[in-house]
Amino acid sequence: MDADFWHRKWAKDEIGFHESEVNPLLLKHFADLALAQGSRVFVPLCGKTLDIHWLLSEDYRVVGVELSRLAVEQLFAELGIEPAVSACGPFERFSGPGVDVFVGDFFELSVALLGPVDAIYDRAALVALPPAMRQRYAAHLTAITARAPQLLICFEYDPKLMQGPPFAIAGEEVARHYHGSYTLTLLDRVEIPGGFKGRIPATESIWLLAW
Repeated sequence: MDADFWHRKWAKDEIGFHESEVNPLLLKHFADLALAQGSRVFVPLCGKTLDIHWLLSEDYRVVGVELSRLAVEQLFAELGIEPAVSACGPFERFSGPGVDVFVGDFFELSVALLGPVDAIYDRAALVALPPAMRQRYAAHLTAITARAPQLLICFEYDPKLMQGPPFAIAGEEVARHYHGSYTLTLLDRVEIPGGFKGRIPATESIWLLAW
């Protein structure tokens, strides 16, 4: 899976992964991060998620990174924000009140470019990456955020029935990627109504990673 895969998805509007509402597990468990209003939340591989709308409405600041410029343009259009766009190292940076999104390769994002963050919300990043990339992703995320606490959403299903993304990631794999950096707590696990594609039983889980 390479960058062209995601650019094609957005260009063809094949974005079934984009949720049409704010994620219910985010609404239910965001308070578990115990953040003060105004805290800066990092959303990796953010797309145009409505979760960003909710975070901003709750007076949190948001910083994201996304490969697709089209996705970021749509995000700001749907937010009703005319972004300031600037070159920022290997990225384009879209900025508006309370929100900054870097357009480019997540793995090129550095501590200096990202700046300090108070928490991470990963709904669509780890589950979007094939197995060979996930350990590298987790290590880089941990490094550039100085182990900021994290809410992580994963899916579980029989991988013989569907080829991701989103990929199935069980608790054992979450532990393998993050146990050296965080204490892991499974906050919730819910059945996905109808499963994936209306036929594949699946669950959605949310983890709190803290230290």
